[in-house]
Amino acid sequence: MTAIVRASVQDGLPETNAVVEAILSRSAAKYYDPAATLSDEQINELVRITTTAPTSFHLQNWRFIAVRTPEAKARLRPIAWNQPPITDAAVTFIICGQLADASVIPQRLAPLVQAGIMPAAMVPEWENPARSLYAEDPQQQRDEAVRTGAIAATALMYVARSWGLGSTPMIGFDAEALVREFALAENEVPVMLVTVGAERAGNWPQKPRRPVADVLDLV
Repeated sequence: MTAIVRASVQDGLPETNAVVEAILSRSAAKYYDPAATLSDEQINELVRITTTAPTSFHLQNWRFIAVRTPEAKARLRPIAWNQPPITDAAVTFIICGQLADASVIPQRLAPLVQAGIMPAAMVPEWENPARSLYAEDPQQQRDEAVRTGAIAATALMYVARSWGLGSTPMIGFDAEALVREFALAENEVPVMLVTVGAERAGNWPQKPRRPVADVLDLV
């Protein structure tokens, strides 16, 4: 699972590979096997891989709450409109985006400097533009939290699919109640829920998409 898959190029187009197959075969799962579970080690690995997704200025402004015990699922289900996947899936992730804060950038970049990837002198070149972008703009701070959470959720679902698991992004929940019940911090935005687990029969295949000609402009 840690191997890097590289597409070979033939006739100007990449051949299919495991990454492409995971993307093209993913669909939103409605039906999960309630008897199937994921271990804490598997959940940790799923999130570890997910956090290699990109974030602006390397902020890594996300947090993941893995709702996987029967007690925690029972707390979440009424908040999430009593949707069955909350209790049937092995785990439901609360994807939290954190308001963009440029002051954390030196700390987040420190491992890059220590590893010799980034010169220490370059850190202010990242921090100062970020301060200008976010400091006096609450909307930009929140937009970045939502962008980060959405990127994380997407990465998580594709990793889950590569493991043969189903997943579902869910926005049907009471955000204020979720914040209270799961003690989100003041700087955290509940971007979405993502259920993950073993699928059972009845789920649809991937739904057809709009033609590329309708959504792509070549300029």
